[in-house]
Amino acid sequence: MILKTFGWSFAVTALGLVAAIFYGGWAAFGVVAILSILEISLSFDNAVVNAGILKKMNAFWQKIFLTIGILIAVFGMRLVFPVVIVAVSASLGPIEAVDLALTDKNRYQELVTDAHPSIAAFGGMFLLMIFLDFIFEDRDIKWLGWLERPLAKLGKVDMLSVCIALIVLLISAITFGAHAHQHGGTHADKAETVLLSGIAGLITYLVVGGLSGFFEDKLEEEEEREHEAEEAAERAGKPKSAVKLAGKAAFFMFLYLEVLDASFSFDGVIGAFAITNDIVLMALGLGIGAMYVRSLTVYLVREGTLDDYVYLEHGAHYAIGALAAVLLVTIQYEINEFITGMIGVVLIGASFWSSVRRNKRLPVAGGESEKDDTEVVVTP
Repeated sequence: MILKTFGWSFAVTALGLVAAIFYGGWAAFGVVAILSILEISLSFDNAVVNAGILKKMNAFWQKIFLTIGILIAVFGMRLVFPVVIVAVSASLGPIEAVDLALTDKNRYQELVTDAHPSIAAFGGMFLLMIFLDFIFEDRDIKWLGWLERPLAKLGKVDMLSVCIALIVLLISAITFGAHAHQHGGTHADKAETVLLSGIAGLITYLVVGGLSGFFEDKLEEEEEREHEAEEAAERAGKPKSAVKLAGKAAFFMFLYLEVLDASFSFDGVIGAFAITNDIVLMALGLGIGAMYVRSLTVYLVREGTLDDYVYLEHGAHYAIGALAAVLLVTIQYEINEFITGMIGVVLIGASFWSSVRRNKRLPVAGGESEKDDTEVVVTP
């Protein structure tokens, strides 16, 4: 199972590291290895969230996500995206931006760093909305019950997530503008850009998430119609089949996953510049890391890990909230990438440990099996 799931990742790792040696010797090998580990540590929560969405799709769309999706993730976000940043921020053509990335690496890094506030605002708002919509939803299973129960009650207020996100964005833009103006920095005129980028991230979430939700509701109607047929099949001794997202529902869920993956990759791409400003080594290292994130997503889906360890999804969403906060803070201040990665690892590790404790506790308490997640509230 491990080899089947992670086989392509192992192969890409070997090819990427060999390519690094040919490109820049053993020093390049070390840089690519470090970048790969950085990407995996920063994106583990991405895999958990991806798995929660991917398991709803049928086999065809799962395959699309793991083929076309990986091309977008590796080639698009890890190679093309940094070049697009430079092209837009410096008003250069694509060819000029690529030439700059290969011939004047210091200037290239400077331009990407200059564009960071806009990138952080867009990604931060998108991820913040994911976190807010999760914690304001009333769920049968609650990890931190003392916190999630009152938040679920607050979530009954319409558009609360949007209001909070806009307030956070407004505060971020105002403080960033005031700080830049006070210090006379090069970003003094970019508070408006930060505000617009954040609004763009919010709109992207609402549009893509709204469309995927609309078609998912349509699918639920179909599930209700097939429910009676499934019960009849079960009574007749035939296996019942779960209805999976397909067609338009799966297409918009696929778009949602790609935008989500792009938002997760922002911190990895920006953080990579702390290690190297060589676009080739960056693409190799981050690309290898992205492959492992995809493989881990498949593993979680096929093994049913999210059903067995029910708090993992909670931990991942708390990690998303932390990452959103980090991105918004980095609009104005620098935060070490190690801290960013460790926050996600600690939160997901804690949620995993709480899940293990819950699974041990249920049989003792006379509860149902660990895969039955109805009406169970456990706090760690």
